[in-house]
Amino acid sequence: MPEIPLIPRRALLTGLAVTTAASLLTGCFADSGTSADASGDGRLRLAMMQPPRSGLSPLSDDAFKLSRWSTAETLVRLDRDGNATPALATAWKQSDRTWTFTLREGVTFHDGTALTADSVVKSLTVAAGASPKPRILDGVDLTVRAAGPRTVTVTTAAVDPLVPQRLSSPQLSILAAKAYRGKTVSPVGAGTGPFELVTVNGTASATLNRYDGYWGGRAKASGIDVKFVPDGTARAAALRSGEADIVEAVPVSQAALLDPKLITEVPMPRTNTLYLNTGSGPFKDPVLRAAAREAIDAGQIVKGVYEGRADVARGLLGPALPWAATMRGTVPHAAAGAPKGARITIGTFTDRAELPEVAQVLQQQLRAAGFTVTLDVREYANIEADALAGKFDAFILSRATVLDSGDPAAYLYSDFAGEGSFNISQLADPAVDRALTAASRTGTGDARRRAVMNAEAAVLATDAAVPMLHERVIQGDAANVRGAAHDPRERELVTLDTHVT
Repeated sequence: MPEIPLIPRRALLTGLAVTTAASLLTGCFADSGTSADASGDGRLRLAMMQPPRSGLSPLSDDAFKLSRWSTAETLVRLDRDGNATPALATAWKQSDRTWTFTLREGVTFHDGTALTADSVVKSLTVAAGASPKPRILDGVDLTVRAAGPRTVTVTTAAVDPLVPQRLSSPQLSILAAKAYRGKTVSPVGAGTGPFELVTVNGTASATLNRYDGYWGGRAKASGIDVKFVPDGTARAAALRSGEADIVEAVPVSQAALLDPKLITEVPMPRTNTLYLNTGSGPFKDPVLRAAAREAIDAGQIVKGVYEGRADVARGLLGPALPWAATMRGTVPHAAAGAPKGARITIGTFTDRAELPEVAQVLQQQLRAAGFTVTLDVREYANIEADALAGKFDAFILSRATVLDSGDPAAYLYSDFAGEGSFNISQLADPAVDRALTAASRTGTGDARRRAVMNAEAAVLATDAAVPMLHERVIQGDAANVRGAAHDPRERELVTLDTHVT
């Protein structure tokens, strides 16, 4: 395939609805500042990428904000290897389909009420009955009961070796009874973490104060002032100007403009993938899906858009899971056919600064292969519903592959099972479903990893998804920030030890 000349970076942005960084930064942190309080502890100023999508409901992806701010907690945490470790639960054991969890003593919610078995049952039961379900519970039916004041049982319809890891998902955070009012769930003043969420200003900002009754000790910072800044250039500018202490998701285009001492780059379990709609439109034809796969030059995207700060994908799972490469085999694909001008619409979103540029490069590559390509680029909050409803022929998504449980089987099921809640490809393939079910039921260890790779191969064989590259997280920390977390799973950001000097 002939190489398509790269559009210059500035030209790629022409025509996109990008608000200037200057206007976004005006008064960005005007009300907060880092002045120390009476105890000598400063507040932290955070510039976050995506505004809340669901009013910070823990049943949505907003849950990961609550986790990164250390305000809501789960029964279990994951260590760096993805193993379950104690959090609000101190111990657990399995008996066939039932897991018994012992709760930590001395834990209180931010409203002063005590953590009990009943409060755990309430939170997990609401999550299990939510529509849509949290991704981590896709394909999982569970029942939660109190077995004593400080003991709960979790029973699944089928034997599930991954229950502790599932319960580490921020979408299964345990909140006080006050959080549940009718059909809404509000985390304000209802968590158990070292910081209490006290105010939320729509999609603009949030304020958290230190919770001195935290079971794990006293946080070093007195509070957190959060601003939601979707524009990546504005976030980077906030770090350069000193208006923010911690900036998440610095765009690769801005990383070279910052002091190298202020940024941290970590390979992460996040894959930039082109999802092809197998349910309707041109890509219902596997021959055209194969043609799209063969037309894509991911190396050109890594070099031109990501400036080398990413890794070309060999599969859906990348270098953050080093075992994946060693277990990956050859995947059979359908033969490609001529597109003959087939008209396709590719959707993506502006929240991740690189994705609109990726879309324009893909547009060039697919046009060169014979497709007629239209782009639809919006903010994520305004495009997600259409993507899930199958209204695009293709969709570019930056997707975390082990975000929820530390195990990729949950992501694969959510995105590619016929009943998956995030099935943008509209895939309904019996062979894929069988492989995904086998992976989800296999015990932890190498056997499960092999089953996961079999499932990945089954997905890739359909060409329902074309993995392009694996991202690296680029986080900006001001020179006076100490103890900020650099978490490839994007679960931690501010911890007990995070503070400014």
